[in-house]
Amino acid sequence: MSHTILQVQELVKRFGGLVATDHCNLEIRTGEIHALIGPNGAGKTTLLAQLCGELAPDSGRILFEGRDITRLPIHKRVSAGIVRSFQITTLLPRLTVRENLALAVQARTGHSFDFLGTVADESDLDEGAEDAARRVGLIDVMEQIVGTLSHGKQRALELGMALACKPRLLLLDEPMAGTDPEESKRMGELIHSLREDHTLILVEHDMDAVFRLADRVSVLVAGAVIASGTPEQIRNDPQVISAYLGDDESAETEAVQ
Repeated sequence: MSHTILQVQELVKRFGGLVATDHCNLEIRTGEIHALIGPNGAGKTTLLAQLCGELAPDSGRILFEGRDITRLPIHKRVSAGIVRSFQITTLLPRLTVRENLALAVQARTGHSFDFLGTVADESDLDEGAEDAARRVGLIDVMEQIVGTLSHGKQRALELGMALACKPRLLLLDEPMAGTDPEESKRMGELIHSLREDHTLILVEHDMDAVFRLADRVSVLVAGAVIASGTPEQIRNDPQVISAYLGDDESAETEAVQ
C-alpha cells in the first residue's frame, strides 16, 4: 500500500470577507495521480498556492512526509521536493529551450554563474537540461528560441523546467489549457508516464482527461473537499453531482460521463 506523502489538515485561507479555503482536508498518496476538480471559484488554485508556499494559510497545517511545512518558504519546499508548474507562464521567451532548462537546474542546485550567457556552458547544468528535455520530448529543439515554439511545446517546456527541479510531488495547474486535441493527447501521455517516478496533484478542467489519468479524485466546493475517491466513485457520488450540476441532467451527462 502506498503511504501518505502529503496531508492537508483543516486549512483556512481568507481574503477579507471571502473564505477561499474553508477547513480543507486532503490526503495524497505516494505514486498516485490525484486530481482536484470543482466549479470555477472553488479554490483549487488558491489551495495549490498554499501547498507550494506562494500563499500562507491563516490556520491549519500542511504535512509533507510527516514534516510540518506550513510556514516553509517556496525555495525550501522546492529543495524538499514540492514543485508547481503551469497556469502562470514562467518561461523566458527570448532564450533557448536549453537556456531555460539550465536555469531551472541552476535554481535547484544553487550552482553559481557570472552572467546569463554562461548558463548553458556549464556541463552539469547542461546535462540536467538535456535529461529534462528528453523526458518531455524536446531534445530536438534544444537550440530553438522559446518564443517561436508552439503553445503545446511551451507547455511541455514548462513541465520540463519543473522536472529539472527533481520534484517528488509535482503540482500541475491546468496543463492542457489552451492546447489543441493533439497537443492535449501528448500532454496526457506525458503526465501518465510521470507517475512511475513522481506523485502528482492535477488541477484540470478537461474532465475526460481527469477521469482517464487520475488514480483518485477530490472534489473542491467553496474551499472545502466534499468527496475523495476513485474516478468511478466520484462519477456516481450524489453529493458531487448535486454540487456541480443541480438538477440539470444534460449537464450531468456532459460533465461526468
